[in-house]
Amino acid sequence: MRMQIDVLLDYALQQPGTALLVIEAAGATGQEIVQGAIDLGNPERTARVPAEEGIGERLIVRASDRLYCNYTATVEVTRPRPDLASLSQVEVEDMSGDALRYLLPSVYCPVDRFFNFINTRFDGLTGGARVAALRDWVEENLSYVAGASNAETTSADTFLDRQGVCRDYAHLMISLCRACQIPTRFASVYAPSVTPPDFHAVVEVYLDGAWHLVDPTGMAHADTMAIVAVGRDAADAAFLTTTTTAELRQQTVSVRTL
Repeated sequence: MRMQIDVLLDYALQQPGTALLVIEAAGATGQEIVQGAIDLGNPERTARVPAEEGIGERLIVRASDRLYCNYTATVEVTRPRPDLASLSQVEVEDMSGDALRYLLPSVYCPVDRFFNFINTRFDGLTGGARVAALRDWVEENLSYVAGASNAETTSADTFLDRQGVCRDYAHLMISLCRACQIPTRFASVYAPSVTPPDFHAVVEVYLDGAWHLVDPTGMAHADTMAIVAVGRDAADAAFLTTTTTAELRQQTVSVRTL
């Protein structure tokens, strides 16, 4: 599937400062960047560094009073949609180092809070079948409500409130899977089926020795997503992080199939 991505960001900065942008589709397995261009206006300085796991890049922008970014790309997605139920769980002692770290709690994912729920509600399921059941439970039991969460909301909060946006769905899914000893990481993506159009958060689960994209909101599938970045949770893959107060002027995200 081929998609066209168009992003416009325009923020006023209260004072000169540095911003971290993670908005460009990554040159990752299962997708090809056919065309890509980014216009940053007139920043004082820019630099690039690899993002988590070497997937995608962080763009470092030093600006005086305005942060501007116009990003366009055409991406060809070639990864198949996995049959989760057929994928087996990897034993902890057989996991690679890059998978093991995604079993641990992180800022927004207090894994230990979910052990009892997992053991009583999803006992008897393992591997991909358990992941599929968890995905279905999250989608069916949460309500997608804009503004229902904030930058401090954890997966435990979301579990209690039963509402949130895509990053909250992702954090809860991550916590539930990690509680099952299935390595799971946060993934920021673009997908044409996301409503309303925006930066989208999903998860990647480690099954059968490989990473597989799963969207607990149910809005997208692995074969219709372009990965931007991955990490332990949203703190590692936020599309924008600023070191000074930023006031939104304009922000649009458009993703469509070609």
